[in-house]
Order: sequence, then structure tokens, then C-alpha cells
Amino acid sequence: MKILFVHNNFPAQFRHLAEHLAADPANEVRAIGADGARPVRGVTLHRYSLQMADVGATHPFARRFDLETRRAEQVLYVAAMLMSEGFSPDLVVVHSGWGEALPLRAVFPGARLVVYCEYFYRTEQSDVNFDPEFPALGLDGAVSLRARNAMTLLALAEADLAITPTEWQRSTFPPALGSSIAVAHEGIDTDHVRPRPEARCRLEDGTLLSRDDEVITFVNRNLEPLRGYHVFMRALPRVLAERPKARVVIVGGFGVSYGQRAPSGKTWHQIFLDEVSGGLDLKRVHFLGHLPYEDYLDVLRVSRVHAYLTYPFVLSWSCLEAMATGCVLVASDTPPVREVIDGQNGILVPFHSPDALAEALLRVLRAPERHAEMGRRARETIRRRFDLRRVSLPRMERLVTGASPRPTGGATDRPQPGVWPLG
Repeated sequence: MKILFVHNNFPAQFRHLAEHLAADPANEVRAIGADGARPVRGVTLHRYSLQMADVGATHPFARRFDLETRRAEQVLYVAAMLMSEGFSPDLVVVHSGWGEALPLRAVFPGARLVVYCEYFYRTEQSDVNFDPEFPALGLDGAVSLRARNAMTLLALAEADLAITPTEWQRSTFPPALGSSIAVAHEGIDTDHVRPRPEARCRLEDGTLLSRDDEVITFVNRNLEPLRGYHVFMRALPRVLAERPKARVVIVGGFGVSYGQRAPSGKTWHQIFLDEVSGGLDLKRVHFLGHLPYEDYLDVLRVSRVHAYLTYPFVLSWSCLEAMATGCVLVASDTPPVREVIDGQNGILVPFHSPDALAEALLRVLRAPERHAEMGRRARETIRRRFDLRRVSLPRMERLVTGASPRPTGGATDRPQPGVWPLG
């Protein structure tokens, strides 16, 4: 089979599936990505360049669409080149965002087109209008936000199959669309992402922490309000005051991945650190920035309690990986999180309450042995529902290659408890 993956940040969510399909000598696997795309073993990668354009003359509602059509044009050039060289894929897997799906049906009319649907923007119960601390969208903002769905809608109109990682992500789509989207998470390699009693976490001064230390962890790609950084920081003064031996290890960059940008010249990291720094022993709060993957996993492995907070938005891989390493999680009681944490395999607290977060963290730190079973249940949840080789990859392969029927009305694809991943 000839297979083409299209993702500007390839491999991203497609890494495991691409590696798996490329390992079969009967398959020829290629990928199209932007300049920053990274190669995967067995996959021939074709990159395109996208020059930033001045869209100032474009109507504000259409500026994102303008940029996405420019990206679609670059994908069109690469896809047409592949066709001219004789590569005509049987299967194309593409992310619905960024406009990359737009030209694919025209270039490869006979291919099975599988669209990965990550998120559908909306103005309620989502990443906007959720946190009263930050301004709500005005009418112009609400219209502009809805316009961001245009390319996803065009991709869905052409798709032979649409896939999304979790039930909650499917629920963000209008019911008429969501009922035809399959749920299949890309999976967690639980053979590798697992507890290791001998793990050590190296701090910025060279100090090594182990499971014997009282370590509180917090991880995100970037430290920002959408992932609850402000709530976490506000909980720390009380926690560190009561636990004089506790250390806080924070992993993540100081930029913005999602949501609002910080005021000019500032970072959310510094704004909320400054807010609480007078009440913190800063020698016990360690910002490690971005880490190599193995070092990041070791941070999770030495954690005594891990905080994970998010607006109603895409569930982070770090949440599932923390569970897979056996962390005891204290997490926000928000819809994406409730899909994986039920009170038995982790503790849920109101997102907007630093006091509730602090009390839950302290509850674990006061009696770690009493809460250890939560960590074991968390890992078992990931193994049962998200295990890469035993659950996710087999399901994903059946879906994308057509061995599983396209869902109709949603019923045929709703995962059964203990069988299919929910994300």
C-alpha cells in the first residue's frame, strides 16, 4: 500500500502510526510537512516552505483562512510533484487544521482520505469565555473564532473517515458532524512510559531528586493560564509553608502555546511568579524549562504528587504520561480531564480554586502511602484504554486502512469500557 501523511509539524500525532505502517515492507510511506517537520524511520519526508505574508488588507475574519490557503498552495505543489513522479497514494492521512487537506482530494481523487480532527472552536465550554480572570470575547471575536473552523469543515466534507482522539474532542463538533467522527487515541507506549524506582531528576544546580524526596510536579509545553499555571502558582505558598521539605519541579517553556498572550514585554511565567514570590521559598521552586524526553519522564517518575490543570481544551499528552508513570494526580474537574480521571485514579478539584488545589496536594503529601493506590489505578487506566501496541495502534490501523467500517450515527464507534481508548 502507498501511504501519505500530511502534517506541517510531522510526525506530531502521526508518529506511532507512521512508524508502524512504514515497518511493513509491503507499504511505501511518505509524508509532507513544513520546514520544521522531522523525519521518521522508514518514511520519506518532503518539506515545503511557507513565507509569512502580510494579511493586513484581508478582512480580520478571513485572515487565518488567507494564511491557510497559502499553506494549502504549498502542499498542492508538493503533492503534484509526487503525482508527477508516479507516487499515487492509496491512503492519505491529514490533520484537518492549517489548510493542508484542501488540495488533497483534487490531486489524489482515488485515495482514501482520513482526516484527523483535533478540535472545533466554539464560544462556550471551551478554551474561551471560561476563565473570568481574562476578558471574554466580544462579538467580533466570537465571529472570528467561528471562522477558524472553515478549513476543518472543508476537510470533513472531503473525508472518507474522520478521527479524533477523545470523546470530549468529538463533543466539540456540531452533533451532525460528531456522529460521523471515530474516536481513536494515538496511544501511550506504556512499556516505556512506566514507573522506575531508580529514576533521578537533576535540578539546575546539579542536585538529584529521587522517589525518597517530597516532589511536587507540574508540566506543560508552556506555562500559561489555559493550562492552569496561575492557579498552580497561587496554591504553592500554602503548600510549601506546611511542607518545609517539599520541592516543586516545573517543566515547560515561557512562551504561549494556546490562549491569550501576556501583556507586551512580559511572560505569564514571570507575572504569576512575581505575584506569589513574596510568600515562597524560591530555593525550593525549580523551573527546568524544556527537557529531553527521557529527562522529562524521570521528573514524572520521582513525583510524589502531580498537578494537571486545563481549561476545556485538548487533553495534554503529559496528563496521560503522568498517569502511565504511576503519578498520583491532582487535576482540574473539567470535561477533558473527567474522561480519564474519575476520583478513584486521581483527585479532581475545581479549576478556579487555588485553595482546593492546595488542600488536595497537601492531602497527598501528608499521607502518600494512603494515596499510592491511586497512582497504580492511574497507570492501569492508561494500560487498559490507551496502550500503544495493544489497544491504540491496532484500532487506528483498522480504521485508517478501512478494515473497520466508517461510523454511522456514532453508535458503532463509541468505545466500550475497558476496550477502546477514550483519550
